[in-house]
Amino acid sequence: MSTNPLAGRDFLRMMDLSPDEFRLVLDTAKAEKTRFARNTVLAQSESPYIGQAVGIILEKPSLRTRVSFERAVSRLGAQAIVMSDTSSAFSRGESIKDTMMVMERYVDAIVIRSFAQQRVEELAYWASIPVVNALTDDFHPCQGLADFMTIEESFGKLAGLKLAYLGDGANNMAHTYLEGGALSGMQVVISAPEGFQPNDAYLAEARALAEQTGAVLEVTSSSEEALSEADVVITDAWASMGFEDEHEQRAAVFAPYQVTAKSFAYANPNAIFLHCLPAHRDEEVTDEVMDADYSRIYDEAENRMHAQQALLLLLMAKA
Repeated sequence: MSTNPLAGRDFLRMMDLSPDEFRLVLDTAKAEKTRFARNTVLAQSESPYIGQAVGIILEKPSLRTRVSFERAVSRLGAQAIVMSDTSSAFSRGESIKDTMMVMERYVDAIVIRSFAQQRVEELAYWASIPVVNALTDDFHPCQGLADFMTIEESFGKLAGLKLAYLGDGANNMAHTYLEGGALSGMQVVISAPEGFQPNDAYLAEARALAEQTGAVLEVTSSSEEALSEADVVITDAWASMGFEDEHEQRAAVFAPYQVTAKSFAYANPNAIFLHCLPAHRDEEVTDEVMDADYSRIYDEAENRMHAQQALLLLLMAKA
């Protein structure tokens, strides 16, 4: 492999990557997906990961994250050690420092699905091995890699496309799409009601990068404005994990942002639909859209595995 700028690095949010590094991850993911389709894995001579291990810490429930990471680690020839829920690495109240100083003597990388972004950043501060954010309340960068990979598969490019995201603009996916759009030179429009729009600091950081890549990042309360001539339409659950007790209140606020076949018609004729899943069918999106020919939700879910395998391949490589 040619010079790898990601060797030994952490991946805590999309903007931990430069545009060139983002391109490297997507190209590597494409190659790993080709290997998967051919039912081939890295030959032992190509894989320095034989005998290595990845600690997967799941402090939130998981389907796609757990299965996709376990399979990706296996395909690299390494061992996945999963610690979940009440048996997670922090279930006994041990400090982050002590936990990481021990874990890094057992494993070669850490994947963590947690709550506060600050918690993951502190973990990365103490760890001398790569740390991967598999979801926090603020960002979901591994899902973002899969989504932009899926978009590129559909259109053959990213730059210049319009992505419309409808719903909770203050959640981890909205922030991730802003950062991924900035990296790739896309137009990203977040459509969300007042009080549920993106974090001002994250938006400012993404817009600073967008000035370099030609991306256009916008926030609006109008769903029609966002959907107009969109190439990609995305939504997410109205009450993310940790906000379930606000479900009824949020459902009333977000009702005008539901993605339906009628609202989808504002998008371009060849537009695609994405959803990171799990979806609340007939809430944020109707069955008609979820099951339409233009829906790419299952390709998107599969691409989690390929994108994460590529990411670990690059991060775990020796500098």
